[in-house]
Amino acid sequence: MTRQEVLSVIGSADDITVAEIIATGASIEELREAWAWAFADEALMGQGRPLPGTRAAALIDLLKPDEDDPAEPGTRLE
Repeated sequence: MTRQEVLSVIGSADDITVAEIIATGASIEELREAWAWAFADEALMGQGRPLPGTRAAALIDLLKPDEDDPAEPGTRLE
């Protein structure tokens, strides 16, 4: 995946987040799946979709903000 591909799915993000996403080795399709699960998981479960695979799950962890962190997805507070 390229930086541009990552940004086309998640919008703006800092360089660290983009690099971590690329380092997972996931495909653009897996990133799209992870984005959908991270921000619409109840809708996907209602459709009977299978749970995300290992790489998509790792991406979800990178994309979804911590419950205590008010930052937007794809951004980090330093």
